[in-house]
Amino acid sequence: MRTIPTASPSASPSTNKRRRKIDVVSIASFIALVVTTFLMLLPLFFMVSTSLKSKKELLKFPPTFLPDSWEWSNYKEIFETLNFGQMYMNSLIIGTLTVVGTLLSSALAAYGFARYRGKGSNLWFMLMLSTMMLPYPAIMIPQFILFSKLNWIDTFLPLIVPAFFGSAYNIFLLRQFFSTLPDELFDAGRMDGCSELRMWWRIALPLSGPALATVAIFAFIYSWNDLLTPVLYLSSSDKFTLPVGMSSFTSSRFRIPPWHLLMVASVLAMLPIVTLFAIAQKRFVEGIVLTGIK
Repeated sequence: MRTIPTASPSASPSTNKRRRKIDVVSIASFIALVVTTFLMLLPLFFMVSTSLKSKKELLKFPPTFLPDSWEWSNYKEIFETLNFGQMYMNSLIIGTLTVVGTLLSSALAAYGFARYRGKGSNLWFMLMLSTMMLPYPAIMIPQFILFSKLNWIDTFLPLIVPAFFGSAYNIFLLRQFFSTLPDELFDAGRMDGCSELRMWWRIALPLSGPALATVAIFAFIYSWNDLLTPVLYLSSSDKFTLPVGMSSFTSSRFRIPPWHLLMVASVLAMLPIVTLFAIAQKRFVEGIVLTGIK
């Protein structure tokens, strides 16, 4: 039978005082965590609550905490008000292809930087890292001119193709992980006759699940939330992505912004990211730890 440990009656007064102090700190930390969690979840709760309120109830002051009547029809109305399903699908297609392109290109470049040390390799790596300092507005106009000459305007290509050329941040992140892989694995692969590309595919990538999951989540979130790039390159309404469609709720098209529909769109837009994080949570945390992201 398991016994509950109790304080020894022979413990000195200083030891008991230190234990009481530790208990008070633990309780205060727990209360602080509960309050912080509540404050962080409060906007999320109001978003879901507002998505289920009627237009009339939205104008109430002070605002109600819970809906007086639960308007589940709001979730049907948003698909009738906007071409919401098409926008959702467009964002999913762009986000998925962006993740595929980012993983392939960034992993290949990172593998080269991590496994091959030659003359000037550090210089090339530093030059690659320096591109992280360039703000997007600095390359926005040259990039737009390039894509317009390629007749890619009003297509998904400007939103997808750049991902297949890697990004400095993701290359840096993956390089940090590839550098930790033991050389003996690759020496054994060479002895078995593997080419360098085959070792990247068959050895490096299977061992890099946590780092790849981290990069995939970052790439998908960036693509999913991106508003500026689709606004620049897309003009046909049937090609709009979710952020573009959601921004139209506050445009002059609506005399009064339909906040309940905007909250419905926000809830639905949040689902893929939450689902992706729930699936890859373990790998994501491992990747954060292994690559040293803070």
